[in-house]
Amino acid sequence: MLSLSGFCVGPLQENTYLLADTETLEAVLVDPGDEAERLLAALAGFKLTAIWLTHAHFDHVGALAAVHEAHPVPVYLHPADRPLLAQAAASAALFGLPLRQPELPTLPLAHAQQLQVGAYRARCLHTPGHAPGHVAFYLAEAGVLLAGDALFRGSIGRTDLPGGDLETLLRSLRDEVLTLPDETRVLPGHGPETTVGSERRRNPFLQGLA
Repeated sequence: MLSLSGFCVGPLQENTYLLADTETLEAVLVDPGDEAERLLAALAGFKLTAIWLTHAHFDHVGALAAVHEAHPVPVYLHPADRPLLAQAAASAALFGLPLRQPELPTLPLAHAQQLQVGAYRARCLHTPGHAPGHVAFYLAEAGVLLAGDALFRGSIGRTDLPGGDLETLLRSLRDEVLTLPDETRVLPGHGPETTVGSERRRNPFLQGLA
């Protein structure tokens, strides 16, 4: 069975997700944004095998250094977001927030790449627009999309940050998200969960896309 837990962390209330195979106890942490001690406590009893990053904005990597220090597992990130990761502490400082700069290697993510958490597979979907290397993780068997900051309930990700582009984001949502089954749970990087069908019908940014 796949266990999925969410943690709203930090001053920007970012959602970190813990995926775990309850049979093997293998687990993956997605977007460790802040409150490292809380996240490390949640990992007790699991074998962390990887950290997946939807993108590298500072509010999604604030606990990365501490978590990786305790669990030196592979960290997956799309190469186009490596410059953002390198500037994470500097970006946080612009908001008056402290952040321990992650100084660690990352393994590259690519569109359609298959990832594993225990017996469960996830497919990486490149969904740029909010950030150049933004990705989402789709677990078809569980009917779940970890959407990062591409799609929220009733809204979409910001495109006014460096590397953002509205047309690119809308194209990503049309081609990679709205093609998924309506019942797919969407777990965003901020705010409450939703479904693909609900956003298709009600999200004002998606009207006319599909």
